[in-house]
Amino acid sequence: MNELRRKLYRRGSSFETTIPMPLLFGLDPHKKYHVLFCYDAKGSRWYIKFEAQEGKKR
Repeated sequence: MNELRRKLYRRGSSFETTIPMPLLFGLDPHKKYHVLFCYDAKGSRWYIKFEAQEGKKR
């Protein structure tokens, strides 16, 4: 499975991301996350995963 990793971070009053906001409602807004875009060539589908970053809270 191929994978792209991007940081998710706040920029002003919004998040810098290309992910629709309804997908972010389950995340803690005080934590930092990496966004993983995973491609499954077998099923020809992309999946999005969120991984909490280690370190201090913002």
